[in-house]
Amino acid sequence: MCLGVPGRVVRWINRESNFAKAEVEFSGVRREIHMACVTDANLGDYVIVHAGIAICLVDEVEAEQTLAELKSLGENSDETP
Repeated sequence: MCLGVPGRVVRWINRESNFAKAEVEFSGVRREIHMACVTDANLGDYVIVHAGIAICLVDEVEAEQTLAELKSLGENSDETP
């Protein structure tokens, strides 16, 4: 199964379409993400990221709902420490 996770664009590194990269934040963790599919994203926008590639923009409300659901799944897991 594949999972795309919302992240917030915090810094553009390169906006050239073929080599576009930005720093994207996921719950306080920042990663360099390939942004060729979403070069129109602005700072503060949320993008869905799969395998290090931002595949689409997502609105803030939907992103926050998804992040809350993912967090609750982790808190409710049956894994033993």
